[in-house]
Amino acid sequence: MNNASTEVKPESGLLFIIAAPSGGGKTSLVNALLATDPKLALSVSHTTREPRRGETSGVQYHFIDHDSFREMVERGEFLEHAMVFGNFYGTHKQALAEQLQQGLDVILEIDWQGAAQVREIFPDSISIFILPPSLDVLRQRLSRRAQDSETVIARRMRDARSEISHWDEFDHLVVNQVFEDALEEIRSIVDSARRGESPRRCDYTDLLAELLGNG
Repeated sequence: MNNASTEVKPESGLLFIIAAPSGGGKTSLVNALLATDPKLALSVSHTTREPRRGETSGVQYHFIDHDSFREMVERGEFLEHAMVFGNFYGTHKQALAEQLQQGLDVILEIDWQGAAQVREIFPDSISIFILPPSLDVLRQRLSRRAQDSETVIARRMRDARSEISHWDEFDHLVVNQVFEDALEEIRSIVDSARRGESPRRCDYTDLLAELLGNG
């Protein structure tokens, strides 16, 4: 992983980072948030993974091959990039800068590795980590979406604890147990940030201990 140049700075809009373990419901929450808030925009990442059923290049992701991705890395086009489950993901820094300069509040839907890189460049960004209510629920969600084999699901479950272990690097934690409640909590975080306020952080000590196997 290489950090991008620090030359990109937000002019007007706020930058929100939303991360979660695979199956945590991050994409569904982000889509619902975008659908109800016209001042929010999604930063569409580039990826080398294959499109899933119903995905369109330029909407969910810009789908490109490995050689094209590496060329973009060499040209310094990414704000951050990382390999996740054998595929590359990256945030195009010029596209992000243009959105922020238009006064849009931008959501980066990325993993904890990318979030760490972005925070170094945008220390004023607001980061949110989505937690599942339990590991059993996480596995059920991964199985229910019918996109991965049992082998892949097992790998994602193994990696989930590692991802969740980075929870303390984020400004806010949201538990996605009841979808509408989680969505409303994220909305509250966004609204508070726009007012220059910080909502009270909930105590999820017991849940984190269970998720990380420390309970």
